[in-house]
Amino acid sequence: MMLTDTDVLLVIDVQNDFLPGGALAVPDGDAVVAPINRLAACVPHVTLTQDWHPPGHASFHGSHPGKAPFDTTDLSYGEQVLWPEHCVQGTHGAELAAGLRTERAELVIRKGTHPGIDSYSAFMEADRRTRTGLAGYLAERGLTRLFLAGLATDFCVLWTALDARAAGFEAFVIEDAVRGIDLDGSLARAWNEMERAGVGRTASSALG
Repeated sequence: MMLTDTDVLLVIDVQNDFLPGGALAVPDGDAVVAPINRLAACVPHVTLTQDWHPPGHASFHGSHPGKAPFDTTDLSYGEQVLWPEHCVQGTHGAELAAGLRTERAELVIRKGTHPGIDSYSAFMEADRRTRTGLAGYLAERGLTRLFLAGLATDFCVLWTALDARAAGFEAFVIEDAVRGIDLDGSLARAWNEMERAGVGRTASSALG
């Protein structure tokens, strides 16, 4: 697949808390770093996202007495999975992975900053009204094709890919540069949803 100047690598949430040993570790999550670094050297544009929660965020199970990690609750915008406390602003867990090559990143989108709203997608928070500004940024710069990598396939990568398609962008998930959490079959469901939405699948070795 030939790269053009309208292509962007969108690196999603490759942060310490999502890597092995982190507060919300994605199985084999550190395996995404090497292929992402190879791609970051050749894809014309690079954008990063960073989960960036204030302390006591509404998506943390500890903010809901009696709830355990991965329980659900109803928030103002609907059902919410409750997560272990993770990616709290200014903490080591919220930092981008030390081995991640970020020097070519042109934009870093921080998401999940509103205390009462979770945020999976790089485009729009979980209330489906609060926008990050990413769609406008990409459109103004004439960037039309997105290659998605990072964590986790069945949550932030999924929501970002679906929103990219809804906003009119081409979107491809790089299979060897993502990893999933897989809660009760969520990984298989995510791949099916993305296929139905017209999200492509490719490998890092196919880009050049």
